[in-house]
Amino acid sequence: MNSKKIIASVLLSCLAVCIVTTPLQAAQSSVKTIEVFTTAKDTDKRLTLTQKATFEPSIQPTEGQISIFVNPNKRFQKVLGFGGAITDASAEVFAKLPADKQNEMLKAYYDQDEGIGYSLARTTIHSSDFGSGSHTYIKEGDKSLSTFNIDHDREFRIPLIKRAIKAAGGELMLYASPWSAPAFMKSNNNMLQGGKLLPEYYDTWARYFTKFIKAYEAEGMPIWGVTIQNEPMATQRWESMIYTAEEERDFLKNHLGPIMENEGYGDKNIVVWDHNRDLITNRANTIFDDPQAAKYAWGIGFHWYETWTGGETMHDNLALVNESYPGMKLLFTEGTNEGFRADRYQYWPNAERYGNSMIKDFNRGTVGWTDWNILLDHNGGPNHVSNFCFAPIHADTRTGELIYTPTYYYIGHFSKFVRPNAQRVSTSSSRSVLLATSFINEDNEMATIVMNQTDEKIDYNFIVAGKQSMLTIPARAMQTLVY
Repeated sequence: MNSKKIIASVLLSCLAVCIVTTPLQAAQSSVKTIEVFTTAKDTDKRLTLTQKATFEPSIQPTEGQISIFVNPNKRFQKVLGFGGAITDASAEVFAKLPADKQNEMLKAYYDQDEGIGYSLARTTIHSSDFGSGSHTYIKEGDKSLSTFNIDHDREFRIPLIKRAIKAAGGELMLYASPWSAPAFMKSNNNMLQGGKLLPEYYDTWARYFTKFIKAYEAEGMPIWGVTIQNEPMATQRWESMIYTAEEERDFLKNHLGPIMENEGYGDKNIVVWDHNRDLITNRANTIFDDPQAAKYAWGIGFHWYETWTGGETMHDNLALVNESYPGMKLLFTEGTNEGFRADRYQYWPNAERYGNSMIKDFNRGTVGWTDWNILLDHNGGPNHVSNFCFAPIHADTRTGELIYTPTYYYIGHFSKFVRPNAQRVSTSSSRSVLLATSFINEDNEMATIVMNQTDEKIDYNFIVAGKQSMLTIPARAMQTLVY
């Protein structure tokens, strides 16, 4: 090789080394095809692969054209997971199913390939309203907690949790919430109807948490964390207990946090609030502005029952908490459709309530999403105070039939394609008729979820990193675009 060729070769090599590929350029080069999965009202489409589309170079969208824009360069919170609550009610119904239907339900929820890949679960510390009756883990009046045992849970709940963990591949993020302290520890001497934790039992109740964690983990069920109190501002006719923001702050700061740390559970995550979005900012301000309380908190949990009127809820409060306390996480801990009616299993607005909430929650910083009961019977229970509700899957225990509602599939548009540790990616819609959010998984596969709440199909321009594809979403539909 002559000297000129050698010099030219060296220069080309140097140029290749010096070129830096930006994230946007990398995304442009890797984006090729899209798989479109659809669930739509008045069709047989249920998480169905309905289209395979290709990208082409994008052009400037025109005014009035409906577009979804995704910018992979701008990334936000990491995803903890998706799941539902394993309650006494769910476990009691599950135990009544024939073996093949039990296996079907477990696969439907926890298998990523053949189901929707749930990765987290919530359970209760002793009883909630969803179960055949109230119970605790001690004899009434036992301040020393010497009688503590979880024998009640071994009959139905623990076997279901263990099978769910196995069905999920051997790992399932499990956290727990109490609905009420035992009656003798409360101001109204009743597990139901609200009431407050008496100050002389603050330490006793905090130790109750640690005994629960120890007992469950001894059974081979690791506990990720706890919430302090389910719905601490709601006096319910079922198990309930009230904390003001200041009372919850002081219980965390002076009792639960230090006792969990002293007993070797300082690595467990403590979630505050666990109630609706309407008062979440007040709770966050009160607890997180106190450094001695905030140091024990992982983040704040919330429900959706405050203002549902067909679409608009208090999501801006989530954004404010996220902006004000970026070190604290947002976790959706409970939601369900109330007022069970057997003729509304396929009632589409129930699913749309989930889709609306999930997209808006994640777009405002939420890291994980937990549905309420994973399974209820043909009456919307069992519930010992007749507070019957819907679940994504119901079981008719008279026939052994499993009934899949549209909600199951709407949740699946997230949980099946957005895996733990995925990161939310900047996504926007040019028109409010479409809701959208996007995530990138650890393997760099991306998922964009699009929801159409109108009665008309919508053509839209899907634009990602300089590439575009023209797509159509049916009326009253959810789509996940995988690319």
